[in-house]
Amino acid sequence: MEKFEKYLDPKNDLLFKKVFGTHKNLCISLLNSLMKFDENSKIIEIEYDTNELLPEIPAFKDTIVDVRCKDETGRQFIIEMQMNWTKDFQQRVLLNASKAYIQPLKKGQEFNLLLPVYSLNLVNDTFDDDPEMADEYYHQFKIVNIKNTNKQIKGLEFVFVELPKYKPKSKDELDYFNLWLRFLTEIDRNSKEISADFLNNEVLREAVECVAESALTPEELEAYDKVEDAIRAKKALLRGAEEKGKIEGKIETAQNLKKMGLSTAQIAQATGLTEAEIKALRIL
Repeated sequence: MEKFEKYLDPKNDLLFKKVFGTHKNLCISLLNSLMKFDENSKIIEIEYDTNELLPEIPAFKDTIVDVRCKDETGRQFIIEMQMNWTKDFQQRVLLNASKAYIQPLKKGQEFNLLLPVYSLNLVNDTFDDDPEMADEYYHQFKIVNIKNTNKQIKGLEFVFVELPKYKPKSKDELDYFNLWLRFLTEIDRNSKEISADFLNNEVLREAVECVAESALTPEELEAYDKVEDAIRAKKALLRGAEEKGKIEGKIETAQNLKKMGLSTAQIAQATGLTEAEIKALRIL
């Protein structure tokens, strides 16, 4: 293991864009590995697209993507790093991919000129709590025939990765799929050492150098801290909204149980509310 002084979290929006939005070779490697492209469909070269997917719907104001590019064949790629999962994020992903799909088509042009869009979404949160999906962190979506999933309507493909669920099966797995997920999940501001697995790999070593604190200017470090503050504030806001929703759900349940004639003690046991809180409730 080789020791560095300080590192920053590559999941931070500013740093994520710095690593994958300015280093083409790193972006190509990430896409080829996490989109699981085979040898015949691998990306060879990309050009970054700085055109923003401007929203036309007020409810979707936050639609600026982290990295957007296209390869030598015209395939479009949208990469997003999302620190908090919310229901509207999935809708944002659909909106951004759909807008990217139709945006290149000029008035009067044929539809066969439309080029496919691949959306890669890295989520630092758990959004599928189904016990059967406890170990499933990689979710790939295509438009397929329900009866015969081998039949596909090509044009839009989506990948969602739940980063907190990812656990490498073995440190011996040094393929880029695992190296990139380890890079995103093992390095943060508390990191004191960097794994030799990264340092011994030319591509990952370059990525590590990008997230060293010394690689950022004072202005970039200030912006990094502001992003971190915004992430913490949003997490607190989401937790508050979730707790409020839980309390409202308990109150509604208690009111229904009260209508059914259950005793205050029984309702308290079922909902977790105090007897005083239950007595104060009005039956609607």
